[in-house]
Amino acid sequence: MNKISVDLGSGVTKIYMPGCGVVLKEATCIAVEEYDSDDGKKLRIKAYGDKARSLSGRAAARTKIVNPVFEGNIVHEELAAELLSYFLEKIEISGRKAKRTEAIFILPCGITQSVRKKYKRLAEACGIGYVYFTLAPFAAVLGHNIVINESTPMFSLDIGYSVTDIAAFSQDGIISGMSINIGGNSIDMQLCEEAAQKFNLKIGSLTAERLKNKAGSLWRDDNKMLVIDGSEITSNSPSSVCVNSEQIYGVLTTYIDKVAEYVKLVISRLPAEVSSAVMHGGIYLTGGLSGLDGIADYLEEKLGIRINQTEEGQLAAVIGGGAILSEDYLLDCFATVDEE
Repeated sequence: MNKISVDLGSGVTKIYMPGCGVVLKEATCIAVEEYDSDDGKKLRIKAYGDKARSLSGRAAARTKIVNPVFEGNIVHEELAAELLSYFLEKIEISGRKAKRTEAIFILPCGITQSVRKKYKRLAEACGIGYVYFTLAPFAAVLGHNIVINESTPMFSLDIGYSVTDIAAFSQDGIISGMSINIGGNSIDMQLCEEAAQKFNLKIGSLTAERLKNKAGSLWRDDNKMLVIDGSEITSNSPSSVCVNSEQIYGVLTTYIDKVAEYVKLVISRLPAEVSSAVMHGGIYLTGGLSGLDGIADYLEEKLGIRINQTEEGQLAAVIGGGAILSEDYLLDCFATVDEE
């Protein structure tokens, strides 16, 4: 029996296989070409994953770059199934193997039943035989290699590409939590606007993401630099600008401050005993933005609570999902089956 943990993120899909580790990490992206047929307009797939994302801003006029998952919701079921099937093929799970595969999907803590059903249909379309679901806060903390016991509540902050999950939980389930539509993508879009306003430079989302990752820092005195390429808005001619950490600091803090406010809101709703446990144990930080320089120190200062980081924060949830799938007692506590 094959076992896989699947984190179908809006930006990046991760797949973990117990005993093998993370076997896939690719953009949740697909490039399609629209064409006319006797039955109307059709879509032809041109590229998947990282290759599709590399075409962003460079694709031909009839080619569209589609993210079939957005803010935790599957917005294009057919393309999501095509993409996941392609990923499963890459890790040598297809056809008969898929039928003998147990998969656990990592879902946002604010997911609705209708969206959950979309994930079930996705698994069925890919031929996966056995399906479980777990919530991102559970998986993210377990990805820290933490033992969760009955008496100690945990607090998870998972900042992803377009969804941030904030929750306090125990083995009984979520005590208080929410999903908010703030993440790395929000910062990328704002950096595009900032480049236009400050430097008269038009840049694409890939350049904005690289700027965030290479020059972004929440240490106030950091001075990393990056040369970014784009086109001048007024003349439309190619241009380059050197940007340092200080110049984009305000963009980063705007969104991280919003996340911090929601963390405070969730904590304010906790019973006194749980709040005390969180203050003692700290917050477990994961997600793509958890690797941003200085973010732990910044949040500690904002919240007055210790921030626990892990080396591979972006992979914590999918690794935690694998841990849940591997242990019966964790499966009983933190997973649900694909029931109607």
